[in-house]
Order: sequence, then structure tokens, then C-alpha cells
Amino acid sequence: MSETSSTLPLIVLCAPEHADVLADEFARYVRDYDIRTTASVAETSTVLAEARAAGTLVALVVSESQLPDAAVFSALAEWRSIVPTARRIITAYWERFMLDADPLRPGLATGKYDAYLLMPRGVRDEEFHTAITELLSDWGSTVAAPEVASAEIVAPSPDGLTTAIRDFLDRMGMPSRLVHPDSETGLEILAQYDGPPGFPIFYRIGRPPLRVTSVRDVATLIYGTPADIEVDTVVDLAIVGAGPAGLAAAVYGSSEGLSTVVVEAEAIGGQAGTSSMIRNYLGFPRGISGMRLAQRARNQAIRFGTRFFTGWEVTELEAGEPGGTHVIRTGGGEIRARAVVISTGVAYRRLEISSLEDLVGSGVFYGAAVSAARELEGQDVIVVGGGNSAGQAAIHLARFARSVTIMVRRPDLSETMSDYLIREIAYNTVISVRGCAVVTDGGGDGRLQWVTVRDLTTGTESRQDIGGLFLLLGAAPHCDWLGEEICRDDHGYVLTGRDIPQRLWVAGIPPANLETAVPGIFAVGDVRFGSMKRVAAASGEGSSVVPLVHAYLSGI
Repeated sequence: MSETSSTLPLIVLCAPEHADVLADEFARYVRDYDIRTTASVAETSTVLAEARAAGTLVALVVSESQLPDAAVFSALAEWRSIVPTARRIITAYWERFMLDADPLRPGLATGKYDAYLLMPRGVRDEEFHTAITELLSDWGSTVAAPEVASAEIVAPSPDGLTTAIRDFLDRMGMPSRLVHPDSETGLEILAQYDGPPGFPIFYRIGRPPLRVTSVRDVATLIYGTPADIEVDTVVDLAIVGAGPAGLAAAVYGSSEGLSTVVVEAEAIGGQAGTSSMIRNYLGFPRGISGMRLAQRARNQAIRFGTRFFTGWEVTELEAGEPGGTHVIRTGGGEIRARAVVISTGVAYRRLEISSLEDLVGSGVFYGAAVSAARELEGQDVIVVGGGNSAGQAAIHLARFARSVTIMVRRPDLSETMSDYLIREIAYNTVISVRGCAVVTDGGGDGRLQWVTVRDLTTGTESRQDIGGLFLLLGAAPHCDWLGEEICRDDHGYVLTGRDIPQRLWVAGIPPANLETAVPGIFAVGDVRFGSMKRVAAASGEGSSVVPLVHAYLSGI
């Protein structure tokens, strides 16, 4: 079905002096977007307000660096208040690019806009258009309903399971659509369904629709199970966990000729994969979403031959004899490997309030749950947690929610969050920070509607109406499946190298830096004692462990 021009998302070009240059450059987007050119801040605001009133999506606002009726930062703030989900770009004419750079670039660090670009000086300026398409892609994956869905989920209404399935698919880079059973599409899918009654029904083109009862069912339908590996096959390297550390180990291991398998309990990317925008990762000046970073790494590893199995939690690691084979057991089969890398990361701590646990997926979410943000437009939201993931979640939610409150036990965020995020949060008028407070209760009629908050300074409690509660409560290592032979500290983090008790060293020599107490079993990333708890550090450990694996394998 083709889209009419009236329903196309808008790209608005505020170009008082160089409309001809920008209009020519954006002509390549006219098939998919409605391009509007304006000559002032006031005219731009009118176009944006009319679009919002009409329910028309605005994907991008592009502004020249010099405007006739307001300073550019004031204009951007006004436009964001009208259409907070639109991406914002400043583009400077050639003669003003360096002149305006110093006063304007600091605004990037506080989130006033998304990119500062040199206006193209000729045809085929693909560096310029790479920035444009990256921002449009980011907007399309987080704001607009997907034009083409990789999967459709038939259910009468969203519930905890359908929300979890859609979040899994979003994190795997597979846009999905929730379809009502009585809709035209729903009836078409159900006409093909031949199974027991009940919902949700999962459907992908080319495959029969099936009823699913868990996220694992969906993962298995798409990606298979570890049992698909031949029983008599022993791989060189098995990686447990596909966060940044595990993905880096997969890329470097498979690219160096090791037969490599990765098993992941949830979606690829781990906690980092839920981040709506990581702005301080090396090499991505405009930032990158955790999902895109994870899926690019996954595709890179697949290109070198890595096999991935998602949705399967490891239940046991049976360590082999020195130089022997280790066995990884899951509910979907076994993986036998000469070397193992543990990179399961950490899991968010549970709030352990039964009334709220009953509403997980229905207004209560552990982690960022990026896919849930679209459903919270005009509502009040609380994010509990003071780390970078909480800050990134709050900034993303602020594009949709009426208000976002970051709630922490400490007085403020200064001890736990990166400075660039603190500054961006301070600039955003939708976000507030409430220190010395905790959530103690909550409830609602089938969906979260209210919470009780305790002030830790006064001890008083108050009830607050909200539509969403996002819990990013610090983390605990996820490795209860490990046996006692894998040494851990009192908090459960895996010990490696010199941190392993000396009584377990061989001939007075400690294991390799990232090796556990069991030869051939390594640990990297957040699950490891002493790790830096940063995406770049985890990626570095994942790549660094591969030479150690090679050295181990060459010696057996």
C-alpha cells in the first residue's frame, strides 16, 4: 500500500538564507518524506505546531546556524517543546562553519541538538547524507510505527508477554507490529492458523502462524536451539553471553579461525543493548543505540562464521579435565567446547515488591525497555537508578512522556553517572532528579497507575500517579549456574588471574589475566571481578581474551 504525501513524515528546513542549497540536497528524500522549507523561527514553529495538531509525524528539523528572529539554541528549544521526538540538526554555510563552531558545538554535549554539519558544497556529499540517514534511521526505529514489520503478533491487547516479545524483537533489530484479532490483517493471519485457541499468535511471512507462550518460543522459531549442533562436534570456543564483551570475543575468535558458538539467554547486546543512545563510545561522534551497536557486532561475527543461539539460559557448565572438553548445558541442548568464555554480565536487581512484580510488562519494566516508550506519550514516568543506563533511558523517555523523574537513594547523580549525561539531563526541562527517595509500593487495574514514594530524609510517604516505572537498580552478576570450581568473590563476581587464591596457582604461577581457576575457562566483561563496567572496557576484554584462548588451545 503506497503512502500519500499528506501522511508522509515531515522534514522541515529552516533556511532563511540558503534554502536553495538545502532544498536541492534534500530532494533525494521526497519519496519518503514531506520536505518543507521555512524562512524564520516563527514560520517553522507554526509548521511544527500544525503538524502536531494534525497528528503528522516530524522526523527531522534542520536549521541554519544563523536565524533572523531568534538565537539558534532558543529556536531549537522551542521546536523541541512542540515536537520532542524529532531529531535536530544545525547546518552551517561554508563561510560560517568554523566561525560558528566554537559557540555551537558545546550544545551537542547537553543534547540541545543532534549534529552540527557543514552545508554541502557540491553534489554527492555522502558524508553529509550519512549523518542525515543515521538520524532518520534512529528516529524511524524508536518513534514511528514500522512501515514494514519483520513479524506480527496477534493479540487482543498488549500484556506482559506481548510487550516482552516486542522488546526482544526490537533489541534483535526486527521491527514488529501488534495486530488485533478482529482487524483485517489479524483475520488474514488467523485464517492460516491451525492450532489450539489462545493468544498471542506469532507470524512471519513465509512461515505458518504459531501460538507462543514465552519469549524463548519466539527465539527458537527464529534462531533455533543449541541442540542443532551435531552431538559429536566439539567447537574451539563457546561464549556464554552476548553483551559487548561476548560479541567482541566472538568477532575476534571467529576472525582468527576458531570455530565459535555464542549462547545468550535474552536478546543480543545485554544491558548495553537496551540503551537508546550511547554517546561516549569511541568512533561514533553522533552516538549509537545499544541495539544497533549489538546487531552490527553480531552481523560482523556471523560474517566470520560465529553461530548464535538466543533465548537459551545456561543451566550448567561442566568443566572438563585439563586439556579436555567443557560441556555447556541449556534447556535446548548441549554445547561441547575446548575453551569457554563467560560473559554473562550482570542483571538488574529486583525491587521485590509483589504488587509491582505482578505488573512487570504492564507499566513496570526492568531495564530501559525502549519499545515501551512510544506507549507513554503524555504520561508521567519514573526511572529508578543513577547509572548511565538510567540516564540514557530518561533522555529517551523524555521524547514521549509528559514528565520523567529520575529517582535515586543518593542526594544526586554526581557519584554514579557520567558528566555528559548529567549536563544533558539538567538541560532537559522534562526531566527532574529526586534524590534520597525510594519506591515502596504501587498498583493499578491491570496496569501500573500509581506508586508510593518514601522520602529517605523525612521518612514520609506519598502517593504519585504515573504511567510507567523503569527499574535500573544497579546490578548483580548472573552466574548462579557456575560450579564451585569457578572461584567468585562474596558478591558473586568471577575471579580471574591474580585475584584467584594463591593456593590454586600452579607452581606458584597465577592463571592468565582473564582466565578463571579452571584452565580453558575465561571470564570477561561485567561478570568479572574488577571490571570497569563500561561498554568500551567490556569490548576490550572480549577482544583481549582471544589471544589467551589461542595460547591455551595451542598448549593442549
